[in-house]
Amino acid sequence: MSGPGPSSVHVVGGGLAGTECAWQLARRGVPVVLHEMRPERSTPAHQTGDLAELVCSNSLRSDDPDHPAGLLKREMERFGSLVVGAARAAAVPAGGALAVDREAFARGVTTALAAAPGIEIVRAEVTALPAGEVVIATGPLTSPAMSALLQELLGGEWLYFYDAIAPIVEGETLDRTRLFRASRYGKGSGEDYLNSPLDREGYRAFREALLAAEVVPLRDFEQALFFEGCLPIEELARRGEETLRFGPLKPVGLRAPDGSRPWAVAQLRREDLAESQYNLVGFQSRLKWPDQQRVLRLLPGLERAEFVRLGQIHRNTFVNSPRHLDPFYRLRVAPRVRLAGQLTGVEGYLESAATGLAAALYLALERRGVPVTPLPASTALGSLARHLTASDPAHFQPANVNYGLFPPLGTRLPRRERRAAFAARAHADLAAWIAAHPGVAA
Repeated sequence: MSGPGPSSVHVVGGGLAGTECAWQLARRGVPVVLHEMRPERSTPAHQTGDLAELVCSNSLRSDDPDHPAGLLKREMERFGSLVVGAARAAAVPAGGALAVDREAFARGVTTALAAAPGIEIVRAEVTALPAGEVVIATGPLTSPAMSALLQELLGGEWLYFYDAIAPIVEGETLDRTRLFRASRYGKGSGEDYLNSPLDREGYRAFREALLAAEVVPLRDFEQALFFEGCLPIEELARRGEETLRFGPLKPVGLRAPDGSRPWAVAQLRREDLAESQYNLVGFQSRLKWPDQQRVLRLLPGLERAEFVRLGQIHRNTFVNSPRHLDPFYRLRVAPRVRLAGQLTGVEGYLESAATGLAAALYLALERRGVPVTPLPASTALGSLARHLTASDPAHFQPANVNYGLFPPLGTRLPRRERRAAFAARAHADLAAWIAAHPGVAA
């Protein structure tokens, strides 16, 4: 392939935000150079050279159309989302959530982009800002060279928090006689998860083992700034005797085969359709690996478990977006440069892809000379930008999509009706925005 043309947009980073951004631009006739440093240079969390490799959970959260995450998926599908389409093609049973076979998902995204006209994929680290329009979507594990480049552009200190990776266990090493199949509240097929039930004494012993286990120490200059939506299990255990029971070990909505409700339940979600591997849901951890294996084997059914991957922790980097981004994801100090993905301060696979999609829509419309207005804050897509640009910069923290980011409805409704009202308003307002921007829809 010949080198990039002067009109090409350079998308830096082949994660969920970068791949979605490149796909959306190319579909709208904008030539793209997609830069991904892997496999030439990897990160502490990645294991392959595939684009859109998932390194933490394999879940894209709820698929309920009235849930904020379900609404966001449907908004993205209005624009032909690559990430949501690939996730549905690689889906594994997960109750009401959209979870994927991570290898099939990454392979699907990589294959689609490799075959897409108008996209050139360059496998090399970017150490200098390319000429022309650029979308930086290098994610929370941004390389030192890119970090230095951004810090030079923005000045000041980076923000960061710690994000933990949950363990994965070999399915054939589980004792199925001590586990039971069920989905919370019977969602999905009603049997999409394996459940490890604990009685009161078993729960207390597990918590005490967590508290006694050794954790990987932070370096002197680092602070433990955990994202509240992804706390390590040992951190939760320290917050109180019952905290785990109201978090990843909550028994609500689950019944054992004899009809009883366990005191606590650890859930295992399949990683692939063959059920060869399972993810311990919500069991992110920074325990040292020998202690981690010992503690996790206290769970019923995991006494002889062999682990494909143990929990890890890594530093996630993001910018103070309220100070640095405009509503179109452009850097205020350098408008030819946009940011997308977790680097902006959104949290989650789906949200990262959504920012890449939105940045691409704005850029493609600008290329056509169409007057552009921001996506309405009443939509899931627009609410994320609202959080990134209208939050208090002195207290800015990452967020998943949630209805707390949306403008109020103006009327009080029961919870289920309120969700439906938020979703109905979002669909109507997004349709109006699409009508006002010709050619933007899929």
